[in-house]
Amino acid sequence: MKYVNAESIFPVELLNEIQKYVNGEMVYVPITKESRKKWGENSGSKIYLNDRNHEIRQLFLDGIKIDQLSDRFFLSRDSIKKIVYSKK
Repeated sequence: MKYVNAESIFPVELLNEIQKYVNGEMVYVPITKESRKKWGENSGSKIYLNDRNHEIRQLFLDGIKIDQLSDRFFLSRDSIKKIVYSKK
């Protein structure tokens, strides 16, 4: 999050009104709900995990044991079970 000087973005009238409430304080202006991105959309983590989980499910269907998948993907047996037995 970067900080921007209010004088450089707000009209004088609006800045004067804001100063009535918060004079010299820092204010956080949240992003609109329409502009929010879901977890992992910016970093690509969501896509990575979906691809990894798909690969785990496919390997399980191909006969690879849960213990082997756990070792291969560095996940607990319970995590592997959740992935392979989920309804995705």
